[in-house]
Amino acid sequence: MQMTLGALALTAVAGIALAAQAPASVNAQDKAAIEKIVHDYILEHPEIIPQAVEKLQAKRMSGMIDASRSTLETPYAGAWEGATNADVTVVEFFDYACGYCRASLPDLAKLVAGDAKVKVVYRELPILSDESSAAAKVSLLAAERGQYMPYHKALYDAGKVTRDTIVAAAAKAGITKSEADSAIASTKYDAEIQSNIALAQKLQASGTPTFVIGGQVLGGAVGYDALKAAVATARGK
Repeated sequence: MQMTLGALALTAVAGIALAAQAPASVNAQDKAAIEKIVHDYILEHPEIIPQAVEKLQAKRMSGMIDASRSTLETPYAGAWEGATNADVTVVEFFDYACGYCRASLPDLAKLVAGDAKVKVVYRELPILSDESSAAAKVSLLAAERGQYMPYHKALYDAGKVTRDTIVAAAAKAGITKSEADSAIASTKYDAEIQSNIALAQKLQASGTPTFVIGGQVLGGAVGYDALKAAVATARGK
Protein backbone atom coordinates (compact mmCIF):
# COMPACT_ATOMS: atom_id res chain seq x y z
CA MET A 1 0.00 0.00 0.00
CA GLN A 2 1.13 3.60 -0.55
CA MET A 3 1.46 5.91 2.43
CA THR A 4 2.16 9.60 2.70
CA LEU A 5 5.30 10.60 4.53
CA GLY A 6 3.11 12.34 7.09
CA ALA A 7 1.07 9.20 7.79
CA LEU A 8 4.25 7.17 8.14
CA ALA A 9 5.77 9.65 10.54
CA LEU A 10 2.61 9.84 12.63
CA THR A 11 2.56 6.08 12.99
CA ALA A 12 6.24 5.86 13.81
CA VAL A 13 5.90 8.31 16.66
CA ALA A 14 2.61 6.94 17.98
CA GLY A 15 4.31 4.68 20.50
CA ILE A 16 6.55 7.46 21.74
CA ALA A 17 3.52 9.75 22.01
CA LEU A 18 1.88 7.16 24.24
CA ALA A 19 4.99 7.11 26.37
CA ALA A 20 4.84 10.89 26.59
CA GLN A 21 1.34 10.60 28.03
CA ALA A 22 2.56 8.45 30.91
CA PRO A 23 1.25 9.39 34.37
CA ALA A 24 2.99 12.25 36.14
CA SER A 25 4.21 9.76 38.74
CA VAL A 26 6.61 8.25 36.17
CA ASN A 27 9.95 9.96 36.57
CA ALA A 28 12.02 11.31 33.70
CA GLN A 29 14.43 8.39 33.75
CA ASP A 30 11.66 5.79 33.49
CA LYS A 31 9.94 7.82 30.78
CA ALA A 32 13.14 7.94 28.74
CA ALA A 33 13.53 4.18 29.15
CA ILE A 34 9.97 3.59 27.91
CA GLU A 35 10.57 5.81 24.90
CA LYS A 36 13.77 3.95 24.03
CA ILE A 37 12.01 0.58 24.25
CA VAL A 38 9.27 1.79 21.89
CA HIS A 39 11.81 3.38 19.54
CA ASP A 40 13.96 0.25 19.38
CA TYR A 41 10.96 -2.00 18.87
CA ILE A 42 9.75 0.04 15.91
CA LEU A 43 13.22 -0.07 14.34
CA GLU A 44 13.41 -3.83 14.79
CA HIS A 45 9.86 -4.42 13.57
CA PRO A 46 9.20 -1.84 10.82
CA GLU A 47 6.43 -4.05 9.43
CA ILE A 48 4.15 -2.76 12.18
CA ILE A 49 4.14 0.68 10.55
CA PRO A 50 2.06 -0.20 7.43
CA GLN A 51 -0.06 -2.50 9.60
CA ALA A 52 -0.79 0.34 12.00
CA VAL A 53 -1.55 2.76 9.17
CA GLU A 54 -3.88 0.25 7.53
CA LYS A 55 -5.70 -0.36 10.81
CA LEU A 56 -6.02 3.37 11.45
CA GLN A 57 -7.36 4.00 7.96
CA ALA A 58 -9.86 1.14 8.29
CA LYS A 59 -11.06 2.53 11.61
CA ARG A 60 -11.50 6.01 10.19
CA MET A 61 -13.31 4.66 7.13
CA SER A 62 -15.64 2.59 9.29
CA GLY A 63 -16.45 5.72 11.28
CA MET A 64 -17.25 7.67 8.10
CA ILE A 65 -19.48 4.86 6.87
CA ASP A 66 -21.32 4.71 10.19
CA ALA A 67 -21.92 8.46 10.06
CA SER A 68 -23.55 8.11 6.61
CA ARG A 69 -25.02 4.63 6.94
CA SER A 70 -28.67 5.65 6.98
CA THR A 71 -28.27 7.70 3.80
CA LEU A 72 -26.10 5.05 2.14
CA GLU A 73 -28.40 2.13 2.82
CA THR A 74 -31.72 3.88 2.11
CA PRO A 75 -32.41 3.31 -1.58
CA TYR A 76 -33.95 5.79 -3.95
CA ALA A 77 -37.47 4.41 -4.36
CA GLY A 78 -37.12 0.88 -5.80
CA ALA A 79 -33.40 1.03 -6.63
CA TRP A 80 -32.59 -2.16 -4.77
CA GLU A 81 -32.99 -5.93 -4.83
CA GLY A 82 -32.85 -8.78 -2.36
CA ALA A 83 -34.26 -9.13 1.14
CA THR A 84 -36.80 -6.68 2.50
CA ASN A 85 -35.65 -7.34 6.06
CA ALA A 86 -31.94 -7.76 5.37
CA ASP A 87 -29.32 -8.08 8.09
CA VAL A 88 -26.57 -6.91 5.70
CA THR A 89 -26.89 -4.27 3.00
CA VAL A 90 -24.48 -4.13 0.08
CA VAL A 91 -24.27 -0.68 -1.50
CA GLU A 92 -22.92 -0.38 -5.03
CA PHE A 93 -21.90 2.91 -6.61
CA PHE A 94 -21.95 2.26 -10.34
CA ASP A 95 -22.02 3.74 -13.83
CA TYR A 96 -23.91 2.11 -16.70
CA ALA A 97 -20.98 2.86 -19.00
CA CYS A 98 -18.58 0.98 -16.71
CA GLY A 99 -17.52 -2.43 -18.00
CA TYR A 100 -16.37 -3.51 -14.54
CA CYS A 101 -19.83 -2.70 -13.18
CA ARG A 102 -21.32 -4.88 -15.91
CA ALA A 103 -18.90 -7.66 -14.99
CA SER A 104 -20.05 -7.43 -11.36
CA LEU A 105 -23.72 -7.90 -12.21
CA PRO A 106 -23.67 -11.73 -12.13
CA ASP A 107 -21.66 -11.66 -8.88
CA LEU A 108 -24.35 -9.56 -7.22
CA ALA A 109 -27.10 -11.74 -8.67
CA LYS A 110 -25.36 -14.82 -7.26
CA LEU A 111 -24.97 -13.15 -3.89
CA VAL A 112 -28.66 -12.25 -3.68
CA ALA A 113 -29.77 -15.68 -4.91
CA GLY A 114 -27.61 -17.48 -2.36
CA ASP A 115 -28.28 -15.33 0.70
CA ALA A 116 -31.84 -14.68 1.82
CA LYS A 117 -30.77 -11.93 4.25
CA VAL A 118 -28.82 -9.67 1.88
CA LYS A 119 -30.07 -6.50 0.23
CA VAL A 120 -28.26 -4.69 -2.58
CA VAL A 121 -28.81 -0.94 -2.85
CA TYR A 122 -27.79 0.61 -6.17
CA ARG A 123 -26.49 4.16 -6.18
CA GLU A 124 -26.10 5.98 -9.49
CA LEU A 125 -22.62 7.44 -10.02
CA PRO A 126 -22.63 8.64 -13.64
CA ILE A 127 -19.09 9.91 -14.04
CA LEU A 128 -17.88 8.40 -17.31
CA SER A 129 -19.93 10.09 -20.04
CA ASP A 130 -22.97 12.19 -20.91
CA GLU A 131 -24.78 8.96 -21.72
CA SER A 132 -24.03 7.78 -18.17
CA SER A 133 -26.04 10.69 -16.80
CA ALA A 134 -28.91 10.08 -19.18
CA ALA A 135 -28.98 6.39 -18.27
CA ALA A 136 -28.95 7.23 -14.56
CA LYS A 137 -31.91 9.59 -14.84
CA VAL A 138 -34.04 7.00 -16.63
CA SER A 139 -32.87 4.46 -14.07
CA LEU A 140 -34.23 6.62 -11.25
CA LEU A 141 -37.51 7.00 -13.13
CA ALA A 142 -37.66 3.20 -13.38
CA ALA A 143 -37.02 3.02 -9.63
CA GLU A 144 -40.05 5.23 -9.06
CA ARG A 145 -42.14 2.96 -11.28
CA GLY A 146 -41.10 -0.20 -9.45
CA GLN A 147 -39.29 -1.43 -12.57
CA TYR A 148 -35.71 -0.77 -11.57
CA MET A 149 -34.18 -4.22 -12.02
CA PRO A 150 -35.79 -4.89 -15.44
CA TYR A 151 -34.32 -1.61 -16.73
CA HIS A 152 -31.01 -2.15 -14.93
CA LYS A 153 -30.45 -5.59 -16.40
CA ALA A 154 -31.76 -4.70 -19.86
CA LEU A 155 -29.38 -1.77 -20.21
CA TYR A 156 -26.37 -3.81 -19.12
CA ASP A 157 -27.41 -6.59 -21.49
CA ALA A 158 -27.48 -4.04 -24.33
CA GLY A 159 -23.74 -3.42 -24.02
CA LYS A 160 -22.69 0.09 -25.02
CA VAL A 161 -24.71 2.89 -23.45
CA THR A 162 -26.29 5.10 -26.11
CA ARG A 163 -29.53 7.05 -26.37
CA ASP A 164 -31.01 4.17 -28.37
CA THR A 165 -30.02 1.45 -25.87
CA ILE A 166 -31.34 3.58 -23.00
CA VAL A 167 -34.71 3.98 -24.72
CA ALA A 168 -34.82 0.28 -25.59
CA ALA A 169 -34.06 -0.73 -21.99
CA ALA A 170 -36.69 1.71 -20.75
CA ALA A 171 -39.26 0.12 -23.05
CA LYS A 172 -38.57 -3.26 -21.46
CA ALA A 173 -39.37 -1.65 -18.09
CA GLY A 174 -42.65 -0.22 -19.40
CA ILE A 175 -41.32 3.31 -19.92
CA THR A 176 -42.15 5.02 -23.19
CA LYS A 177 -39.64 6.91 -25.31
CA SER A 178 -41.29 10.25 -24.51
CA GLU A 179 -41.14 9.47 -20.78
CA ALA A 180 -37.48 8.51 -21.04
CA ASP A 181 -36.70 11.66 -23.04
CA SER A 182 -38.49 13.79 -20.43
CA ALA A 183 -36.53 12.20 -17.60
CA ILE A 184 -33.23 12.83 -19.40
CA ALA A 185 -34.11 16.49 -19.99
CA SER A 186 -35.38 16.99 -16.45
CA THR A 187 -33.41 18.36 -13.48
CA LYS A 188 -35.59 16.34 -11.10
CA TYR A 189 -32.93 13.69 -10.48
CA ASP A 190 -29.92 15.99 -10.23
CA ALA A 191 -30.11 16.25 -6.44
CA GLU A 192 -30.03 12.47 -6.01
CA ILE A 193 -27.09 12.10 -8.38
CA GLN A 194 -25.16 14.92 -6.70
CA SER A 195 -25.85 13.36 -3.32
CA ASN A 196 -24.38 10.07 -4.55
CA ILE A 197 -21.30 11.84 -5.88
CA ALA A 198 -20.81 13.59 -2.53
CA LEU A 199 -21.17 10.29 -0.67
CA ALA A 200 -18.67 8.58 -2.96
CA GLN A 201 -16.18 11.42 -2.48
CA LYS A 202 -16.61 11.27 1.29
CA LEU A 203 -15.79 7.56 1.19
CA GLN A 204 -12.78 8.24 -1.07
CA ALA A 205 -14.17 6.12 -3.88
CA SER A 206 -11.70 6.20 -6.77
CA GLY A 207 -14.03 4.88 -9.48
CA THR A 208 -16.76 2.40 -10.27
CA PRO A 209 -17.86 0.02 -9.08
CA THR A 210 -17.36 0.85 -5.43
CA PHE A 211 -19.01 -1.40 -2.85
CA VAL A 212 -19.78 -0.47 0.74
CA ILE A 213 -20.44 -3.48 2.97
CA GLY A 214 -20.55 -3.14 6.73
CA GLY A 215 -17.49 -1.09 7.62
CA GLN A 216 -15.59 -1.85 4.42
CA VAL A 217 -15.21 -0.07 1.09
CA LEU A 218 -14.21 -2.32 -1.81
CA GLY A 219 -13.11 -0.78 -5.09
CA GLY A 220 -13.39 -2.45 -8.49
CA ALA A 221 -14.87 -5.70 -9.78
CA VAL A 222 -13.75 -7.64 -6.71
CA GLY A 223 -15.71 -10.81 -7.54
CA TYR A 224 -18.27 -12.95 -5.78
CA ASP A 225 -15.92 -14.46 -3.19
CA ALA A 226 -14.77 -11.06 -1.95
CA LEU A 227 -18.34 -9.77 -1.77
CA LYS A 228 -19.46 -12.87 0.12
CA ALA A 229 -16.53 -12.57 2.54
CA ALA A 230 -17.32 -8.92 3.21
CA VAL A 231 -20.95 -9.80 3.91
CA ALA A 232 -19.81 -12.51 6.35
CA THR A 233 -17.54 -9.99 8.10
CA ALA A 234 -20.34 -7.44 8.38
CA ARG A 235 -22.72 -10.08 9.67
CA GLY A 236 -20.19 -11.23 12.25
CA LYS A 237 -20.00 -7.73 13.69
